[in-house]
Amino acid sequence: MEKLFAYGTLKDKNIQENIFGRTLKGVPDRLIGFVINYIEIEEEFGIEKYPVIIATNNPDDIVTGIVYDISEKDVYLADTYEGLHYKRIEVTLESLQTAWAYIVTN
Repeated sequence: MEKLFAYGTLKDKNIQENIFGRTLKGVPDRLIGFVINYIEIEEEFGIEKYPVIIATNNPDDIVTGIVYDISEKDVYLADTYEGLHYKRIEVTLESLQTAWAYIVTN
């Protein structure tokens, strides 16, 4: 199993149903040394704002989220959902678990 740290739209049960065909079960966790910022993406009906994490390396900066156990296939489904604007990186959570998370593609 893989671990996925979700802090934005991937926590939404409807989006999980659309991507994975089910809702995910997860546990709260935190990512230290990151903040949430927002990017604007042009969608079919206009510009939408989406959250993105940015590394600050400041231990006072914390992003709260949910860590999910997912399959390798689910990782690729999440990659497809996140599209060209996000890329997957490995992060170490406050619980010391290693998980995938998505940051903005530069």
